[in-house]
Amino acid sequence: MTRRKSLIFNKMLITAALLFVSAGTALGQLAVSAEIRPRAEFRDGFKTVIGEGESPAFFVEQRSRLYTNYAADRIKVRLTLQDVRIWGNTNQVYKADPALFNVYEAWGEYAISPRLSVRVGRQELDYDNARFLGNLDWAQQGRSHDAALLMYADSTGLALHLGGAFNQNVPLEPVNLSSTFYGGIDNYKTMQYLWLHKSWDEGKLSALLFNDGRQRASDSLMFYRQTYGLVADRKFGKLKLGAELYFQGGKDPAGNTVQAYLAAVSATLANKIAPLTLGVDYLSGSEPGDEKNRTFVPLYGTNHAFYGFMDYFYVGNNHGQGGRTAGLVDVYLKTSIKLGRKGALLAHFHHFESPVTVYSPVEVAGAVSSRLGEEIDLVYNLNVAPDFNLKLGYSQMYATSSMELLKGKQGRTFNQWAWLMLTFKPVLFKSKSS
Repeated sequence: MTRRKSLIFNKMLITAALLFVSAGTALGQLAVSAEIRPRAEFRDGFKTVIGEGESPAFFVEQRSRLYTNYAADRIKVRLTLQDVRIWGNTNQVYKADPALFNVYEAWGEYAISPRLSVRVGRQELDYDNARFLGNLDWAQQGRSHDAALLMYADSTGLALHLGGAFNQNVPLEPVNLSSTFYGGIDNYKTMQYLWLHKSWDEGKLSALLFNDGRQRASDSLMFYRQTYGLVADRKFGKLKLGAELYFQGGKDPAGNTVQAYLAAVSATLANKIAPLTLGVDYLSGSEPGDEKNRTFVPLYGTNHAFYGFMDYFYVGNNHGQGGRTAGLVDVYLKTSIKLGRKGALLAHFHHFESPVTVYSPVEVAGAVSSRLGEEIDLVYNLNVAPDFNLKLGYSQMYATSSMELLKGKQGRTFNQWAWLMLTFKPVLFKSKSS
């Protein structure tokens, strides 16, 4: 899309949003809110070990969103526009803007009955603890899908979602008169999923069946990978136990047979000041030269929430050998300490191991230690006002030589990351039909 067409498109979106707002009081219930979320980051070993000769990075990234929600009778509609930019990525006076401006959500929902509804359009898929399907809210751009859903929910705590999608490349219609090849984008061509959930007073249980298909560029063949998951938790007084089990099968995008799994258990002891959570996550990995793909991939989850805030694992970066991801064993201890009525200090400790053999091609003949390192995450959270939140974070990663081998980079043992995020989220307008 040319810059001129992009500007016209953006103006049309803004005009449509304003018309939507102006018509809201006459047609139904309308709520409009905004979000301004700048985040400053100091990166000195974030995502991967920092080399001896490398200097730290510092920048400010900002997300700005306009949320519009409409409801009348059986209809619901949501439109979310967003702008994501790095401070200083344009001149003060400019005509070209490299920042991201897009439609984050745009969906319509119709209630077929009080229990059954259908939703179609661009939307978040955020389920359970977001291990496999999450909205990736930490990332300023977030994650949304172009999909259609059939949703059932009743008063007994039973819910069922059936969803699907079919993706296609530009050029835009009416140029596409033949072929449905989809490539060049790190996304599924088609997907279908079934999510079944049941909640009780003291626990809940979810089951997921997810099928995603990707097309190989060389011959346009489709390969389908299936993910089966169970997520459960149960309260026993002040103790809460959680468990997850996932299995992946089928074929990966390269046509390799997939046999991978994830197992996770946790125990949380509740108290008024600082609840404690002890847990372990095991994600299978592939040995170098393995004919099968034994790497479990949490494809569309919010990985930042699980495997350390410094994003060394499963967040768009490699940790493996011979082109194969090594998997992960993560033993963690987490707590959150209340600091007054509005504040809290979150503290996490992670110990990382490799579930597969780590080889050193130079220093040592054969295998080396499976220990990858330890990470400490600290986050101070302060709800300054109902529509204003402040978060201040600091993390340290103590990486071993085995971590360097899996990252394919020599670096320092000590790595750190610090950030400050302000979130302004006021309600701009809210109406209710008579």
